[in-house]
Order: sequence, then structure tokens, then C-alpha cells
Amino acid sequence: MEFSVMLELLFSGLLFTLEIFVVTLVGALPLGVPVALARMSKHKWLAWIARIYISVMRGTPLMLQLMAIMFGPYYLFHLNMGPDWKYWACGIGFIINYAAYFAEIYRSGLQSIARGQHEAAEVLGYTRAQAFTRIVLPQVVKRVLPAIGNEVITLVKDTSLAFVLGIMEMFSQAKALAASQVSMVPYAIAALIYWVFNFIVEMALTRVEKQLAYYHD
Repeated sequence: MEFSVMLELLFSGLLFTLEIFVVTLVGALPLGVPVALARMSKHKWLAWIARIYISVMRGTPLMLQLMAIMFGPYYLFHLNMGPDWKYWACGIGFIINYAAYFAEIYRSGLQSIARGQHEAAEVLGYTRAQAFTRIVLPQVVKRVLPAIGNEVITLVKDTSLAFVLGIMEMFSQAKALAASQVSMVPYAIAALIYWVFNFIVEMALTRVEKQLAYYHD
């Protein structure tokens, strides 16, 4: 097989990897907010629901969760979800898994802000909403950004788990090419692409951190 054809197949898989990456961030980053607030709720039943959800998502393998979502509707309710269900199952699985991790990151960030800052904002005449958006939120974002960055980088690598659902993302393409060509070259190229992908993510996160540097703890 020509090298150009191999690259073309790997980059076709990379498109699926990028789709999983973007869909997960778009869904999980905002979903983590209500989960974090529920976890911090004064209503014990709501806090316990959020706590159990987070515990299950973080305490069981993502691969197992993907398989449960993929095959659960059929084995539990005898529902045939159709050929496109694997893509929906993949998106849902990644989103609800990563939302649990982001929720805990948000919670730790919110709880790290001293109560005195809220009180000072009230003295200055800020409403609760203004105090949160103008004073608390920027500091929370700065504090949680490194932890979120670690999860985002982990997500890049976790996209390879989509292979259990039969989705031909980049790792699956590399594995198929390596088997057909009896060569480690596809794996080496895939590793290089993953590294470049993560390097770009790291550079983007570093730039955001620098922009938030004027918020001192």
C-alpha cells in the first residue's frame, strides 16, 4: 500500500476522532455545571443523586459504559435502535462520563473561593448574579483550567475507545492497516498524530491561562 493511501485512511479516521472530541466537549463542559450545583445542593436527595451519578461514571470503565449504552436498549427493552445508534451511543457515553469529571472539577473550584469575596461584593452593591459573573467566575475558571486541561488531553486519547462500538476512528484505522500490512508504521503515524493533536491542545490551553493571569489568587 502506498504511503499516501495509508495517510488518507488515517486522516479519515482522524475526522471521527475530532467529531468525538468536539461533541464530548460541547456536551460535557456545560452539563458538568448543573451536576456540580446538584452535588453542592442543600437538598440532600439531590446531592446524593449527583454523588451516585459521579461515583458510577468515575468508578466504572468508559469502555463498559459505552457498551452498556450501545446494547442496553436491546437487551433490556428489546429495542432495535438502527445502524446509526452506535454514533449516538458513543456521543452519549462520552458526554455523561466526562460531565462527571468536569462536575467535580467545577465543584472544587467553586468551593475554593473564600466566602469573604461574596460578602465584599455584596457590600459594593453587586447582585448575586453580578458577583458570580464578574468576581467569582473568572477566578474559578483560572483555578480549574489546569485540571480541565488534563481531562481534555485524556479525552484525546480516550477517543480510541470508540472502536468497541465499531466506529472507525483513527486508532481503529491504524489497527486495521497494521494487520493488513503486517507493519508497525500505521501505529507510529497514529501516535505522532495523537501527539501533535495534544500539543495543539496544550498550546491553546497555555494561551488561555496567560490571558487569565491578571486574576491573582
